[in-house]
Amino acid sequence: MPKMRAVQISKPGGSFELVEREVPTPGPRQVRIRVEACGMCHSDVFVKAGQFPGLTLPRIPGHEIAGRIDAVGDAVTSWKPGHRVGVGWHGGHCFECNACRVGDFLNCAKGQITGISFDGGYAEYVVVPSEAVARIPEELDAANAGPLLCAGITTFNALRNSGARPGDTVAVQGIGGLGHLGIQYASRMGFRTVAISSGADKEKLARELGAHEYVDTAKGSAAEGLQKLGGAHVVLATAPHADAIASTVDGLRPRGKVVLVAAPFEPIQVSAFSLLSGKCVAGWPSGTSIDSEEALAFSALTGVRARIEIFKLEQAEQAFTKMMANQVRFRAVLVP
Repeated sequence: MPKMRAVQISKPGGSFELVEREVPTPGPRQVRIRVEACGMCHSDVFVKAGQFPGLTLPRIPGHEIAGRIDAVGDAVTSWKPGHRVGVGWHGGHCFECNACRVGDFLNCAKGQITGISFDGGYAEYVVVPSEAVARIPEELDAANAGPLLCAGITTFNALRNSGARPGDTVAVQGIGGLGHLGIQYASRMGFRTVAISSGADKEKLARELGAHEYVDTAKGSAAEGLQKLGGAHVVLATAPHADAIASTVDGLRPRGKVVLVAAPFEPIQVSAFSLLSGKCVAGWPSGTSIDSEEALAFSALTGVRARIEIFKLEQAEQAFTKMMANQVRFRAVLVP
C-alpha cells in the first residue's frame, strides 16, 4: 500500500507526531483529497487535549482543508478527480434525522466533525464524506482558501444571517484570526463597519482591512465608543473574552444583537435590564459545505483574504505553540 506523511495526536495532552500511514481508500459516498494546505484552528486544541466527547486517539486533526480530489468512492456522482475542493468543520450529516429532514444539516443529530469524528487534514491525503466538500474558486490559492473554510465561513455566515442590512452599523469586536476576516466581510457586505480593539496601534490595521470607524477600548468602554457613533445594529464578537463581549451590549441600538462566534470559557454576564429594549445575545455556528462554497466565492469576488503564516507538516508543534500564544498574524497554515 502507498504511504503518506501525517501529523497525529496519540494521547491526551501529547505532542504532534509526524508519522507514516497508509494512504486511505475512499468508501461509498466518500472522496479522497490530496491535501495542498490545511489551516490550524484554536479548536484543534480539543484533539490535542483529547477532551472532545466521542474522540478516539490516535487522531489526525485539521478542518481547514484545501486540495484536489484524486479518487472517489462508489455512488459519488457530483465530484471527479481533479476538482479543487475544500472541507471545513462540518464533516457530513445523516440525511435522515429531523434536523436533516428540514434541511438543518449543521445540527444533524449524527453530524460529523472533520478532524474529530474522522482523520483530518494534517496529512498528505484525507478521506471525507462527499456531502462535506465545497468547491474552491481558481482565484484562491490553497493556503489562502484553508482558513476561509473555518474562520472565513464562520464570520461570513454569521454576518449574512445577522439581520443587518446594507448601511447598518456593524461592529467587530477583536482583530484576530476571526476578527480580521469579519471586518473585511462586513465592509464588503455594505455595512458601516466599526472595529473594536484596545490600543491606538490597532487602528491603522483596522482601517486597512476595511473598517470605517475604530473604537479604542484603552480610551473608554466599547459601549461608550459605539454610542458616540449612534449605536450598533449588530456586534460580531470574535475575541473570546467574556467581559469584553459583555461590554458591547450597552453599545447596541434598541433591538440590536450581539452575535457570538467566539466562545469564552467563563460565563458572559449581561444585565437583564439592558435587554428589555429588545436587544439580544445570540450565537452562530459555522456552516455546511454550500455555505463554505458561497463564502469562498464571495471572498474571491470581493478580495477578502486571510493573513497567513505558512508552516511545514513537521512544524505543527511550533505552529500550534505560536498560535496559542497569539503570535501568529493571523492564521497558521500547514503545507505538506
